[in-house]
Amino acid sequence: MSRSRLLSVLRKNGDHANQLSAISMKAATTRQCTRIGANAAKNDIRSFSAVALEQQQPADDSHLYSSTYHPQSPEPNYPALGPTSKLNLFTAINAALQTAMETDPTAILFGEDVSFGGVFRCSQNLREEFGEGRVFNTPLSENGIAGMAIGYASAGGTAIGEIQFGDYIFPAFDQIVNEMAKFRFRSGNQWNCGGVTLRTPIGAVSHIFYQPFVWPYYLSDSIHSHHSLEQFQFLQVGHGGLYHSQSPEAYLAHTPGLVVVMPRGPRCAKGLLLSSIRSKDPVIFLEPKILYRAAVEEVPDADYEIPLGKAEIIRTGNDVTIVGWGAQLRTLQAASDLAAKEGISCELIDLRTILPWDSECIIQSVKKTGKLIISHEAPTTCGFGAEVVATLQQECFFHLEAPIQRV
Repeated sequence: MSRSRLLSVLRKNGDHANQLSAISMKAATTRQCTRIGANAAKNDIRSFSAVALEQQQPADDSHLYSSTYHPQSPEPNYPALGPTSKLNLFTAINAALQTAMETDPTAILFGEDVSFGGVFRCSQNLREEFGEGRVFNTPLSENGIAGMAIGYASAGGTAIGEIQFGDYIFPAFDQIVNEMAKFRFRSGNQWNCGGVTLRTPIGAVSHIFYQPFVWPYYLSDSIHSHHSLEQFQFLQVGHGGLYHSQSPEAYLAHTPGLVVVMPRGPRCAKGLLLSSIRSKDPVIFLEPKILYRAAVEEVPDADYEIPLGKAEIIRTGNDVTIVGWGAQLRTLQAASDLAAKEGISCELIDLRTILPWDSECIIQSVKKTGKLIISHEAPTTCGFGAEVVATLQQECFFHLEAPIQRV
């Protein structure tokens, strides 16, 4: 029915005409208010846009990281640090967490099963020492853990979150990639969430985790439960590969604004973790789970830091440069020993910080040796080694004596 026909019918019905008149007036008023509101919103947008366009653009990555993302502090002088203790990787991480919480009253530690020590015992005894208000469990929600860390750090606190296995960091990628990494840059350095450190165990491990009779022993609190993996080989049954053995560093390194760190052993882990927690940028701290009890070193009892963004030459050589990180360094050290028996001098470099990585250290080494091998546990396709290859091919092309190899 047309509007004119409707009006004609309603006019014949007395009060109905008054009702129609009121409805028509209300509709007209609503449309008018909508137009006024829309015009006001457009004017506001134009005004705000004009102000924004008048501002200077950020210079390169000036607000991508804090001014201290690449610390200038020197490498630790270990002999000068005093007494040491024989620690494996998980106890070294525990010692770093304890030191961080003692020296920073705003530091909190949280994650799945963290309050009773965590699956790998890295947080053992910390709830008892610092209280359930600072060391506590969270629901099974990696996205929630990352989101809480961002919120707490953005308010000025130090948030140390644990993702129980690196394979389950992927549900948290929205918070990590779209919020955590961009928090400083999108505000032009007006605010940040640099107090975030997310710890997570990564990489392959001997498949002993799913053997009920070994699990309690493997997770014992004893500092001396660092038996070599060879002792457990007979227990392998093929479990865990899909969801408990991945190495996600390349995914994370693709995200500007993050700092990605992976230690190779206990002494390195304590210093790097303390630097990560105290950094003014969000850090993803990847812990090779195969080393939790397999790697044992003398670790200083003192509070010390290892600068982020700097590689370490752990073995000098002249014939070939070998680059790796994390647990792979143990394999590379063994390979370098075998090469030495054949008269090949290897320069072995631990990248330590994957993002931002120390390209200059690798460049100078390759200019000396003329050859480069990069080895990592993660798949070679789009692995972080590809980034190293591309950079060194560009910077050292006329110094290379052979094609760069990835293993």
